[in-house]
Amino acid sequence: MRTRTKARQRAVESLFEAEQRSVKSSEIFERNPDVNDYAIELAYLVETNIDRIDEVISTYSQDWPLERMPAVDRAIVRVAIAELLWMPEVDSGVAVSEAVEIAAVLSTPESGKFINGVLGQIASIRGSLTAL
Repeated sequence: MRTRTKARQRAVESLFEAEQRSVKSSEIFERNPDVNDYAIELAYLVETNIDRIDEVISTYSQDWPLERMPAVDRAIVRVAIAELLWMPEVDSGVAVSEAVEIAAVLSTPESGKFINGVLGQIASIRGSLTAL
């Protein structure tokens, strides 16, 4: 597994665990000092921009409210949106395909299709969305 792929997956896992335990991802990372800096950066981006990220998710995940999404899917989509909105150097296709790959490992087969659909819409208009 590539370094950035591992970092993305670790960011998703930490955000998922943090949400379940009602703590910040930094507390999760403190227990594992060998975490890649990119994973920490992604989790931090999600946590500091959660309102904007969730607004984007709610806008583009039609007929599927944020609170009905499985927690792991929410974490996957949040990490990908953080990359799309705040990391212009990351190719849109890479952000989307990596999210779908992570869903294949951590979630259900249906999740990958859903995540691909939501992120595909967002990626296609990436330039017009503002990070705020």
